[in-house]
Amino acid sequence: MTATNRKEKAAETESALKAAAKRVFARKGYLNTKITDITAEAGRAAGSFYNHFAGKEELLEALLADIAASGDESAEREDHLSDFTDPAAVRWHVKQYWDFYRENAATMLALRQAAMVSDSFARTVAQFGASQAADLDDHLAHITRAGLRLPSTPGRCAMLMYSMVDSFAATWLHGAPQGWTPPTDEEAVELLTRFVYRGLTGRDY
Repeated sequence: MTATNRKEKAAETESALKAAAKRVFARKGYLNTKITDITAEAGRAAGSFYNHFAGKEELLEALLADIAASGDESAEREDHLSDFTDPAAVRWHVKQYWDFYRENAATMLALRQAAMVSDSFARTVAQFGASQAADLDDHLAHITRAGLRLPSTPGRCAMLMYSMVDSFAATWLHGAPQGWTPPTDEEAVELLTRFVYRGLTGRDY
């Protein structure tokens, strides 16, 4: 086997392990998942896991890096709106994150579960949230330039927006609380957009 073929085979195995981990996390939860569960799901030998990851935590960190990269790609899209005096721009970001969370729900839940039992992972997840919020600073600047007053500093407002959308998505996309009717995606995006826009600008739309 050539070096190129070995690299392709290794990349294929790593991708299979990641995909398998997401499926098992969705079924069993991160804390109840064993490495052998992942390798069995991927159809790989148990020992092959350690050729790619030191442990389950490192695999989850790799999944986090993947979803962070996908978020960066979304921010670079041509239809990206950044002027938060325009409710359409707020809606664009809310919908992007809602769709992102839905697509990565198993990984996002695994991240939350890992953070509950690991201080270092809790810091990693917090840093991910902070980086997501930091991307909004220049969007909020449009509000102050328009003569409107933010309820707090741009950094705090951005973190509040991120935290609210993230928590609301977690509440509904991991299974609705008993006795509650989940919103449709459109209803969730509309509610969050109106709530965030009014909170940031003091305006209705």
